Amino acid sequence: MNVKPGKYRHFKGNEYQVIAVGRHSETLEKLIIYKALYESEEFGKDVIWIRPIEMFEDKKIVDGKVVNRFERIKE
Repeated sequence: MNVKPGKYRHFKGNEYQVIAVGRHSETLEKLIIYKALYESEEFGKDVIWIRPIEMFEDKKIVDGKVVNRFERIKE
């Protein structure tokens, strides 16, 4: 997967807006900066998250099928 800015759906159903791909200032690790497009009781609205690109592009097993952790939504 080539992560680019845009809307993505998490495998559990929530939607997010990828804002940018950045780099950690010390390790140079690629990081994804993204915003929740829903309101969370725990964290509130428009929460910004940062995750290593390897985790963002990770695969999960759901009902015996391999799926992407995040899937780009066509706009």
